[in-house]
Amino acid sequence: MQIKLLLLCLGLALTGMATMVQAIEEPAFENAGQVGNVELRDYAATIQARTPSARESGSSSTFRRLAGYIFGGNATETSIAMTAPVETHMAKDGYMAFTMPSQYGMADLPAPLDDSVSLHQVPSRRLAVISFGGWATDGKVERKTAELLNILESNGIGVAGPPSLHQYNPPWTPPWSRRNEVVVEVVVDTRR
Repeated sequence: MQIKLLLLCLGLALTGMATMVQAIEEPAFENAGQVGNVELRDYAATIQARTPSARESGSSSTFRRLAGYIFGGNATETSIAMTAPVETHMAKDGYMAFTMPSQYGMADLPAPLDDSVSLHQVPSRRLAVISFGGWATDGKVERKTAELLNILESNGIGVAGPPSLHQYNPPWTPPWSRRNEVVVEVVVDTRR
């Protein structure tokens, strides 16, 4: 009985820590509809810091390059607030990206010191999103990607590029509190 109570208290404490961290900025969007369990979202233009995904060296080194940029590894040694989600573009020549806080314009951001980190203006876009909890294992991401693409195809919605994985939580967040999404940009039919 005492062990169950201890585990419950530990779980609640960890969930509370995860909730506190989730107060960081996320890109704003407007809901543009629902197709099955896929949400369509319209995002405004943003700026991203990107670095190529290094499959051979693992995602932790890729993440560290981006974190280095926002934690002062830039021309002015400026700290830039972390946002969510962390985006992993799943193309063969993919990248990992952090969206810059909305207060920054391209001219406001300092140049990265690491040549493998670059800044990109991302135009407004419509994303199709399928959400899931727990750990974003390769198998789960593959299943959710297939589900997302199948739903879009069966509803006649074209995609405008490869999918990405969005992860919203720090590594210490317990599985039951984790939030992940597989997203893909979709073609917007302007004839309607």
